[in-house]
Amino acid sequence: MPNFWDTITHPAFIIIYVVIIIAIVIFVVVSMMINEKRFSAAAKRLNRTTREIEEEHNEEKSEANAVSRFSMLKQYDEKRGSLPQETFEKDITLSQFCEEFRIFAAARLGLYYDISVIREFIAGLAVSRILILQGMSGTGKTSLAYAFGEFLGNPSVIIPVQPMWKERTDLLGYYNEFTKHFNETLLLQKMYEANSREDMYITILDELNIARVEYYFAEFLSLLEIPDPEARYLEVVSDQWGNDPAALKEGRIKLPENMWFVGTANNDDSTFAISDKVYDRAMVLNLDRKSAPFQASGSRVVRISARRFTELAAEAVKTRSVEAENLERLQKLDAYLIEKFQITFGNRIMRQIMTYLPVYAACGGEQVDALDDIIAKKVLRKLETQNTAYVRSEAEDLCNFIDATFGEDGMARCKEYVRRIARSI
Repeated sequence: MPNFWDTITHPAFIIIYVVIIIAIVIFVVVSMMINEKRFSAAAKRLNRTTREIEEEHNEEKSEANAVSRFSMLKQYDEKRGSLPQETFEKDITLSQFCEEFRIFAAARLGLYYDISVIREFIAGLAVSRILILQGMSGTGKTSLAYAFGEFLGNPSVIIPVQPMWKERTDLLGYYNEFTKHFNETLLLQKMYEANSREDMYITILDELNIARVEYYFAEFLSLLEIPDPEARYLEVVSDQWGNDPAALKEGRIKLPENMWFVGTANNDDSTFAISDKVYDRAMVLNLDRKSAPFQASGSRVVRISARRFTELAAEAVKTRSVEAENLERLQKLDAYLIEKFQITFGNRIMRQIMTYLPVYAACGGEQVDALDDIIAKKVLRKLETQNTAYVRSEAEDLCNFIDATFGEDGMARCKEYVRRIARSI
């Protein structure tokens, strides 16, 4: 019998091998041709889809050139040239400004506030573009900010914060792909308007802590930390179209230097705690009780430009700098708080103090009262996060130290605040 090698090397088998190899080669070649056709067809479809997308985008831009996606902002552009010339009060002091505002709120709106509250409000605006009004319901938090807008002759904008707010678009609006228009919020419209005017603009964030402030207001907080106001821009859209409003630069809007944000805060189960990040950057005003009514007459609107208000504050800082005695007391209190509680004023709070005290004094108050107010709100509030048993045991010693440093008649708010914390924890 023939062996295995003879069998597989027989000419008939060799012919079979050759036929199989040729068949495989033909199969591979045909498969490659088919795949190439499929790839070519897919590439053509992809190119066609890309062209369609580009054509659709270009068509949107062409439509935008006819009808802007920012209808409200474009309307303002059209009417801006016909707006009346702005005229502002120049010969007024901060003390007169506070007195006239208090009289205006009472006579025109039936709203009564102690003069100390008015001074704290005005001095707070001089320190920061963010002011938080907190206290019990019905004490006039929203009304105070609303009345100030009326007093300026430039009504405040009230923005009711919603519980689901999380990001910038909740405040500024968003581009609707279906309607091909931008949903412009009232805040966006007022920011756009404020950038072309000199008035003071007051934006009220009503119930600001019903959502997390550090989420939806995060970009505003960051921008307000930038020293140069000309560098504070918020992105509204990612690109610029030909017929976009004139003051939008590459889809961005400038955060107006003449706009203040006044938030009203409630402290109950329906709200979130305001973080230290927000508290440190803002000024705080506590409205814990209603003020008694008083007779008021001779009220008037006082239009003052944001620039003039800033100038008055700067003049106060220059001419009424923090008294040397108060600076020495501050240093002693700071050292005590560091040693006993590991809390300190910090550079930001010190800068705020150096502005708040002189402006409060220029508003007609005493520097020591302003110091009592800002230390209680900005520094001693940090005791609430300390070990409860330790704070309770050290509370009276801290009050005694305050008496020894500032006098028994001074810093009443600070001592009351410390004792209240000790009682509540």
